[in-house]
Formats: sequence, C-alpha cells, structure tokens
Amino acid sequence: GKKLAFISQEMGREINTLGSKAYEPNIQRLVVQMKDHLERIKEQLLNVL
Repeated sequence: GKKLAFISQEMGREINTLGSKAYEPNIQRLVVQMKDHLERIKEQLLNVL
C-alpha cells in the first residue's frame, strides 16, 4: 500500500515537471489529462489502503 502511494506521488512530481517544461498547447492538455487520471488513481488507492 505504501509503495503504491509513493509511486503515485512520484508520478505526480514527474507530471508537474513535464507540465512546467511544456510550452506546446497539445502537451499542456495531455498534462492536465494525466493529472486527472492520477487523481482517480489516488482515490482508488485510498479505497485499497
């Protein structure tokens, strides 16, 4: 459980890094989608933990 929480936290950091370096609108849209998906994953993790 803790490993999954750690991995999701690291994924969030990587997504934020990508978003801060992305200047192309298509990439920025993908970053927003990834953040949405990651939030769903985190909600599911709360149900597991």
